[in-house]
Amino acid sequence: MLVFDRRAVRLHRDRAAPNFAHHDFLMREAAERLAERLADCRRDFACALDLGCHGGLLAPMLGRQVARLVQSDLSAAMLGRARGARVVADEELLPFAPASFDLVLSGMSLHWVNDLPGALLQIRQVLKPDGLFLGCMAGGATLAELRQALIEAEAEIENGASPRVSPFADLQSLAGLLQRAGFALPVADQETITVTYPDALALMRELRGMGETHAARARRKGLSRRTTLARAAERYAARFAEADGRIRATFQLLFMTGWHPHESQPRPLRPGSASTRLADALGAEERPAGEKAGPRGA
Repeated sequence: MLVFDRRAVRLHRDRAAPNFAHHDFLMREAAERLAERLADCRRDFACALDLGCHGGLLAPMLGRQVARLVQSDLSAAMLGRARGARVVADEELLPFAPASFDLVLSGMSLHWVNDLPGALLQIRQVLKPDGLFLGCMAGGATLAELRQALIEAEAEIENGASPRVSPFADLQSLAGLLQRAGFALPVADQETITVTYPDALALMRELRGMGETHAARARRKGLSRRTTLARAAERYAARFAEADGRIRATFQLLFMTGWHPHESQPRPLRPGSASTRLADALGAEERPAGEKAGPRGA
């Protein structure tokens, strides 16, 4: 099922590329948090891929932990801001041979792919055995305030509502998707960033500047009515303004960690292979299932 218009995603990034440095705070924040998680790994990587590099934000944060970095992006204009080894690549159709990389990093790019399980499978395939994947993408709570204000304003002014903010994945499904893609030791967690803006229109301009405007195939074609946008800004301010009058916007970052399987990795024991009883370890009395506890000797 095609949810996103990949051509629109590329055009949005192309348009944002010239002035991206003025609007890159969210991508930079995600890159910094990915770099911190990688540093916790305490392991060096000979060859890594930055998938969806957004102009090369992550590269200078990796230090000596990565010997060689290949950067890719769907947008040639965005990729042109990066330095070093670069290749224009679609996250939905990776042009790399199996077992090419020891590490794959992806910051704030995978929430635009139509087939996330398929993209994760391809990432696992380009990793060498015992290779690491670290990813970050927008989650379902992202821009919840903007979504609500736009829907309410459009329903009021235009007697109907169309999708205004792209759908995002949820945390509960990510670990399962990693496991389905064949990753070992899959982990998914989240962090939330709250940012304030002068008004909702300033937030919309920021999203445009970072290349993150609506790209769902079911989005409304053509320009929005000025009266609808003005009403949305009013509703946003009424519901989500801080004490100083600025409005808040929520960005949920979902983080993924997974390893290409390797025999050296820890594995769960087979059922029934334990050599110590749990009751002994807890200092408790073991009872058959369904038997109620009662006074000893009763």
